[in-house]
Amino acid sequence: MQGVPVIDVAPLVGGGGSVDAVASELDRACRDVGFFVVVGHGIDPARLQELLGAARTFFARPEDEKAEIEMARAGRAWRGWFPLGGELTSGVPDGKEGIYFGEEQPPSDRLLHGPNLFPERPPELRTAVLDWMAEMTGLGHVLMGGLALGLGLERDWIDRHLTADPVTLFRIFRYPPVDLGTPDRWGVAEHTDYGLLTILADDGTPGLEVGTRDGWTAVEPVEGGFVCNLGDMLERMTAGRYRSTPHRVRPPTGGPDRLSCPFFFDPGWEVEVGPLPLGDSPPRAGPDERDDAADRWDRTSVHEWSGTYGDYLTAKVARVFPDLA
Repeated sequence: MQGVPVIDVAPLVGGGGSVDAVASELDRACRDVGFFVVVGHGIDPARLQELLGAARTFFARPEDEKAEIEMARAGRAWRGWFPLGGELTSGVPDGKEGIYFGEEQPPSDRLLHGPNLFPERPPELRTAVLDWMAEMTGLGHVLMGGLALGLGLERDWIDRHLTADPVTLFRIFRYPPVDLGTPDRWGVAEHTDYGLLTILADDGTPGLEVGTRDGWTAVEPVEGGFVCNLGDMLERMTAGRYRSTPHRVRPPTGGPDRLSCPFFFDPGWEVEVGPLPLGDSPPRAGPDERDDAADRWDRTSVHEWSGTYGDYLTAKVARVFPDLA
């Protein structure tokens, strides 16, 4: 796992050890690569197996049955199932199908707010998803506390100012295998995430690649570990000290499909995304050509943009699902 460190975060969740040492490790990872793997997080592995089992049962259902919760039925809430090729990255269809979830809410006229769509079969998917989102929300608060300490802020600074009422989004993706020798077709092409922190669980099938300064690096699975990466808003808020690193997913070749479950822990909807009070904290080491919008995957600069996180997220999601937009 070149350049992608594994960090034991047990001290942050009350497991003993030095909180400051963990914060220092997180800070180094965020400055250097923008990716890290957390272990010692305290999440029961049985929860993930329940989630993956229910997801596999759903994805194995007939297409017309899955379409009963297709995204168009959720309207402005932007929740539900999309078929293989139904999501775009840089205008190109992804090699995956998936389900979008968010915080369970009453019906609303606001974009990306409202109730989730859950299938009738399997009924256990609803409980597995909502339980997992609750676990990941708690872990998100814990990890952001560690990042705050690494930035020289009070441990609860980010919670008080950015994530008192976070936007929490969750996806379950299925990447079907492709034949050996198939021309490059990405499960997901190069992209960055939008918000603060992504926490990724998966079924142990490789495929994730990270764009480091030394080239693309495959992230090998770590038993019991969650892959974490930073989003555009954290790079903007730290004036580039922390990296929102490009990444992509190769579909499996032969064998079983790949399931991944990214959870997005982001600023509150109405939060104005501005600089953090970092004082004289030095920028990350070394130049990064991706600071220039012309070289970014979406040809935009996170440093020139301003507004609320809700504005930013709405614009990005509208490009991923132009028909719904």
